[in-house]
Amino acid sequence: MEAPGCRRPQLPVLLLWVNGLMTLGFAGARQQTNLCNESLMLEKLPACGKSFEEMMKKVDSKKWCNLTEFIMYYDNFTQCTEREANNASCFWPNPLAEGFITGIHKQFFSNCTSEKVHWEDPPDEILVTLILIPVMLTCAMITLVVWCSKRSDILV
Repeated sequence: MEAPGCRRPQLPVLLLWVNGLMTLGFAGARQQTNLCNESLMLEKLPACGKSFEEMMKKVDSKKWCNLTEFIMYYDNFTQCTEREANNASCFWPNPLAEGFITGIHKQFFSNCTSEKVHWEDPPDEILVTLILIPVMLTCAMITLVVWCSKRSDILV
């Protein structure tokens, strides 16, 4: 039977070995990093745009600003651009893919502008009421607290 202290020096060696595996990964030094092939990605992205264009032909151009009319087509387009970027060993989104997507947006959605809401103050009667109610409630609560605190002094 071994003494309890005999196994202790092996624990740091085991911990260093596990740390090395985690740091290098299980593949070790053979692990390669692939560089982004931008030219391949730019060659393949137009196919995604062409497919999206074909799908958008099914939607009335007056409804192009209504996302619910073509959300599935747009999702397919997004997945296609992501897949092609990944196939070219590029991260997604990246500036080149974003530029391509922006071009598609300009082609299909340039007339879709958000309407700015014009905010107006409510009429004076409503505004005064909305201001006075919290002020009056605050005054009433302060009065109630002061009155209750004076009353407890009398009872003691």
